[in-house]
Amino acid sequence: MIEELTRYEALKLCEERAGSASQMARDLGVTQPRVWRWLNQSKQLPAEYVLRAEELYEVSRHCLRPDIYPMEVLPAHPRWYGVDMATGPDITVVSTVSRKRNGNRINALDTTAQRRTA
Repeated sequence: MIEELTRYEALKLCEERAGSASQMARDLGVTQPRVWRWLNQSKQLPAEYVLRAEELYEVSRHCLRPDIYPMEVLPAHPRWYGVDMATGPDITVVSTVSRKRNGNRINALDTTAQRRTA
């Protein structure tokens, strides 16, 4: 099971993986006092540094800023769990469908259960 971190915990993990707040500042191209403010005042990483921090410290953008990068809940591919593709279980296919309602276009999730035939 994947453990979800709070924004602050994810930021602290970045600092830990950088080795120090000073090193994190150098890595992200900012001053050390700015990193101190993130850690002690705002308690979150500003949006413009999230993708770089994810790349450097391997901390998910979904944990660093879930307000900007929400976690998508989609069914996992059976191959990821070692399920035999030929005899695998029922699967759910999720796709985004555009529909018109009263002349306005809306997007909806279309969920269709399909049974795999061998």
